[in-house]
Amino acid sequence: MSIKRALVSVSDKTGIVEFCRELSQLGVEIISTGGTKNLLAQEGVPVIGISDVTGFPEIMDGRVKTLHPAVHSGLLAVRDNEEHTRQMKELGLDYIDLVVVNLYPFQETIAKPDVAYEDAIENIDIGGPTMLRSAAKNHAFVSVVVDSGDYATVIEEVRAEGDTTLDTRKKLAAKVFRHTASYDALIADYLAKQTGDPLPERYTVTYEKIQDLRYGENPHQTAAFYRAPLAPSGTLTTAEQLHGKELSYNNINDANAALQIVKEFSEPAVVAVKHMNPCGVGVGSTIAEAYNKAYSADPVSIFGGIVAANRTIDAETAQPLSEIFLEIVLAPDFTPEALEILTKKKNIRLLKMGELTSAEGRQAVHVVTSIEGGMVVQESDVHSLSEADLKVVTKRQPTEDELKQLLFGWKVVKHVKSNAIVLAADNMTIGVGAGQMNRVGSAKIALEQAGDKTNGAILASDAFFPMGDTVELAAKHGIKAIIQPGGSIKDEESIQAADAAGIAMIFTGVRHFKH
Repeated sequence: MSIKRALVSVSDKTGIVEFCRELSQLGVEIISTGGTKNLLAQEGVPVIGISDVTGFPEIMDGRVKTLHPAVHSGLLAVRDNEEHTRQMKELGLDYIDLVVVNLYPFQETIAKPDVAYEDAIENIDIGGPTMLRSAAKNHAFVSVVVDSGDYATVIEEVRAEGDTTLDTRKKLAAKVFRHTASYDALIADYLAKQTGDPLPERYTVTYEKIQDLRYGENPHQTAAFYRAPLAPSGTLTTAEQLHGKELSYNNINDANAALQIVKEFSEPAVVAVKHMNPCGVGVGSTIAEAYNKAYSADPVSIFGGIVAANRTIDAETAQPLSEIFLEIVLAPDFTPEALEILTKKKNIRLLKMGELTSAEGRQAVHVVTSIEGGMVVQESDVHSLSEADLKVVTKRQPTEDELKQLLFGWKVVKHVKSNAIVLAADNMTIGVGAGQMNRVGSAKIALEQAGDKTNGAILASDAFFPMGDTVELAAKHGIKAIIQPGGSIKDEESIQAADAAGIAMIFTGVRHFKH
């Protein structure tokens, strides 16, 4: 076999003129449609219009042009099937050996903030996916190209042998079905949202690979990093890496955890994360002050950790950052002076995030968690607490400063693995207890970490106290105010313990489990 006829119809015309010119020089007859045909003709590439093949005009503003038996018979005919061959001859039809198609820009269209529904629908390609699927199904005989990155391979093989190899055709066909599946998934997701059905009976998602990773959580696990098609700015998938080696699987997860916490704050804030949990969080009047507090919160655990800031890193902040080993520093930007300081460290990764959206302006997105045999899907936890939501349940009211610290602690505890306890004072964490099998166990860890800093501090809990023991323990260490969801059948036991110790306690009515 050899490639004698090609059908070319592309929205993205990158490299198409050069590709078709080379095909033509190799003796391939080129059929094309609409704008692609006009471009090739203008550039002096011999081309035949699709209407000359079908005997039917392009109609309905180009909506109907390739959906014709003269096209799909040429694509789907099994070349070594005698009956197919007989029918092709009887009907005067010719084979099509190569299809080069990319699709209407649906993704680019719906990415526009003011896109009209009608414009989105108009950019759903019908003929393109149909030709791609026909050619890909019949890849034993037909080559199909959906990615301009494959033009060179096709030309090289056609030049050498007159045709592509079966192995290449299989790979090209597999890429086509991934491409059309992704295209349809994006359309399905858009329409599900438009019709108010974000969790439909079939949940389809699509992602594009950013990079292969060296390994997953452990060296024996393979891994890759993917980006959602409409990923917003200010996320890891859109970050610009300014320095350092490639991110690892664990780097990405830890960096994302740090990013989600730092986005909780509108004032200058810095977060240090180890193993998906914050080890230090600080807020200050400057980003340098915020970093100093985050570092002071746990100067041991921050070593080898991830640091996220919600303001540009300046030289005053960069200098202490450079004095310890850190895996990653991420921030909206870095001053030239800060970069000069930090890039002297070979292995530190520096990520420029661009503008970060604080918690109040964030929209919930779907969080997908794989389980064996399936997955669970939920909205992301973007709940923000205001003072109007708070209910003081104790005799003592919190002071103005205690209330400020309680709200600070609440923003942090939301991102700590359950059972979660956070202690805070002076706009910084002083103790974090995470992931224990009982809540008082987490409290003990946080209190031990805080040491002699607990007197007058606040305690935040991501979920209610099942009994009064955590409050009693907090009282022994001088905790003066507590924030928790409430809702336990033994709430009164905790309230009485707080009243006995002169602790102010607030119920939020909102739980923040994070597993």
